[in-house]
Amino acid sequence: MLSIDWAPNPKDSLPLYQQISEYMKNKIATGEWPINSKLPPQRTLARIFQVNRSTLAIALDELIADGLLESKLGSGTWVANNTWSLLASTPPNNWTSYLDRGIHLPNLHTIQEINHLEFNPKVIRLSTGELSPEIFPKTMMDSILRKLPDRIHALGYEEPRGLLFLREQISIYLSSFGINASPSSIMIVSGALQALQLICSSLLPKESTILLERPSYLFSLKLFQSMNMDLCGIPLDEDGMNMESISFHKKHKNVNLLYTIPCFHNPTGITMTKERRKNIISICQKEQLPIIEDDVYRELWFDTPPPIPLKALEKEGLVLYLGSLSKSLSPGLRIGWIVGPEPVIERLADIKMQTDYGSSSLSQWAAAEWLTSGLYQTHLEEVRAQLRIRRKVACNALEAHFSDIATWQIPKGGFYIWLILNQAVSMQKLFKEALNNGLLIHPGNIYDTLSNRHLRLSYSYASLPEMENGLFRLSTLIKTLIRQS
Repeated sequence: MLSIDWAPNPKDSLPLYQQISEYMKNKIATGEWPINSKLPPQRTLARIFQVNRSTLAIALDELIADGLLESKLGSGTWVANNTWSLLASTPPNNWTSYLDRGIHLPNLHTIQEINHLEFNPKVIRLSTGELSPEIFPKTMMDSILRKLPDRIHALGYEEPRGLLFLREQISIYLSSFGINASPSSIMIVSGALQALQLICSSLLPKESTILLERPSYLFSLKLFQSMNMDLCGIPLDEDGMNMESISFHKKHKNVNLLYTIPCFHNPTGITMTKERRKNIISICQKEQLPIIEDDVYRELWFDTPPPIPLKALEKEGLVLYLGSLSKSLSPGLRIGWIVGPEPVIERLADIKMQTDYGSSSLSQWAAAEWLTSGLYQTHLEEVRAQLRIRRKVACNALEAHFSDIATWQIPKGGFYIWLILNQAVSMQKLFKEALNNGLLIHPGNIYDTLSNRHLRLSYSYASLPEMENGLFRLSTLIKTLIRQS
């Protein structure tokens, strides 16, 4: 989808349609919108430009008349030419023809829209898996950053596994919930997603099968399909991943590893019980099935800490453990870690150096200071207090507006509520209608393609007034769609 982060100025002396026309001409002329690039639908364009459809139509008609755009009923509008090809006998490179040849597949259209619209301040983000700016610890961060000049003597590349001082602090931190890991068995990554990329690209053969919960965060990532990975979903119950299915799939399929989010699961919010964790470790030890434990939500508990990690329950190096500061502190730091056997960490570190030559030195020093200063634990206590309030507000709003159309479980931590509608609706239509009403949601079918009754709601990002207002408006939309179906 073409990126548009501009709108015409109603106070400008130039008519709105002409401002839009000039903007598009410039995008086409500079090559930012290559030949064959498809424009968003007219309704979407009108919303982005904040004009009515007739104004937009005048601008598009002008560009079509100039030969820069083409439009066909049922096929949309696309860039047909540019100023270079109008003036020169040899047309420029058609970059669009390259777009379908790359290794990585594009995101689902809905996810692309979500990724763009999450930067639009005019929408209420009811599903964003990120701490609200209201919770950002500005004073503490200022204190941390002011201390760094005394620690940092140069900002060169760090060693392949990451800053030793940070790995030492993470080693101490991990021991607080039962993981005994030396700094040499820890590697710094730019978040858990990079960890997954590195694991898949350097440890797994092509056409591997990954077992994971269904629904799951990974089902929304085209990364694994691009790497020819087969994702095989395991049902969830209130205690976590169904155990019986693991042995069955290991026996009948080319299963290479198990991926799980055991604490405050994304998107369902379920936390795996201690007994289920022990059983899964036992099964995977018997089947010799490695585990990736994605534990980025662990510290976001409300009343009591979750059970100890799977990694703390085994001593054979079966589990690769992923942690991160993205959910608990700041996604912008881009700091996460992998814990595993030293030969595996050595291999992953080598591949990471081939791809980006290491995570940001500045971010690593800042993360180390957060952990060693004790401020991280202070911050976590405040985060939990704020999320408790937000969960209560969200659940009260759900009780008031959704009790007759949906069911849900009250989460014990994390960001998410997995809303289950009593009656199926078109997820695509609901997503579009919500956008038209200034609401950004995550339909369940991006986490499970067969889901047409689920929404992932988040109480972590929107302000409390926006959350209450947004959930009321969302319930009204859903009730309307149910009546129409």
